[in-house]
Amino acid sequence: MVIGIPKEIKVEEYRIGIVPAGVKVLVDEGHKVLIEAGAGRGSGISDEEFTASGAEMVSSAKDIYDASDMVMKVKEPQPSEFNLLREGQILYTYLHLAAEPDVTKAILERKVKAVAYETIELPDGSLPLLKPMSEVAGRMSVQVGAYFLQENNGGRGVLLGGVPGVAPGKVTILGAGVVGLNALKMAVGMGAQVIILNRGTDKLAHIDDLYNGRVVTLSSNKHNIEESVLDSDLVIGAVLLAGARAPRLVTREIVSRMKKGSVIVDVSIDQGGCIETSKRTTHKDPVYKVDGVTHYCVANMPGAVPRTSTFALTNATLPYALKIANLGIEEAARKDAALEKGINTYDSKLTNRPVAEALGMKYEDLNW
Repeated sequence: MVIGIPKEIKVEEYRIGIVPAGVKVLVDEGHKVLIEAGAGRGSGISDEEFTASGAEMVSSAKDIYDASDMVMKVKEPQPSEFNLLREGQILYTYLHLAAEPDVTKAILERKVKAVAYETIELPDGSLPLLKPMSEVAGRMSVQVGAYFLQENNGGRGVLLGGVPGVAPGKVTILGAGVVGLNALKMAVGMGAQVIILNRGTDKLAHIDDLYNGRVVTLSSNKHNIEESVLDSDLVIGAVLLAGARAPRLVTREIVSRMKKGSVIVDVSIDQGGCIETSKRTTHKDPVYKVDGVTHYCVANMPGAVPRTSTFALTNATLPYALKIANLGIEEAARKDAALEKGINTYDSKLTNRPVAEALGMKYEDLNW
């Protein structure tokens, strides 16, 4: 199979879809890997490193799309890439289609076989290809929140860890999934007062045991969310329903009553956001204010630390890429139920039910 890795063109996205070690694995299995020249520069990987691992460098994204059976990326295709997609081509990347109606329509029109990293799901409900980037985003969320809490950055002037004689800042984390747990580690490590909310109590019990009562755990309901958010300096949205649009947990009315200069970091923005006032931002222009509350809603947070993110991502995506390359998407999906869940579109069919429901579009079964 010919596998192509183009340069990412989303605003300030510096990751790349593979690392040299991944190239070598694919080439050693008899596959051809094409990489757009300069695509790895943002992650600190030179063209020479890729060629030494067996990749062929090409000059443009068009060359990648024209020649590749499978295009392996990091982020969803941008509008300028829509017409480069070919019928029957496999697109293997993060898609987050529930929040991307234009991307969804484009790949359906082009009859692409699109596999979304974020909906490949193991029998236990875990999302192995989303996990590494959720770990990065969760850890970054507290780091970013602490930065924008500084008065010179428009914040309340609160130090999350406090100092002797002064209370630490208060952090509320909505959701105890991978993002939430990694945000929790960072917030506790900084010395903040932390509340974490989750629908199920099993994870909350584990957190309580792990932190020996150091963290306040609350069942996620309207009352607890409102009280916690209003008392916080930093609120982190870490809610995920696989493939579906994130539920709106914090209303505009609640935001209007939050402390002026407090900060919201909505990591759920990839799936539409869990705060009513959230809208997508970029690394170039990451924040805006609503009623005096700073909102950070960058949809590709891990792109700010591309070297760490690229290597972590390849660790997760490569085994499935190899399976697709060796067997073809159809046979690979038949043999691997987790991978089958990753197929969001197949030819002109929208094959992920949560995405279809979120967009009000027709869902169709794969019918192997």
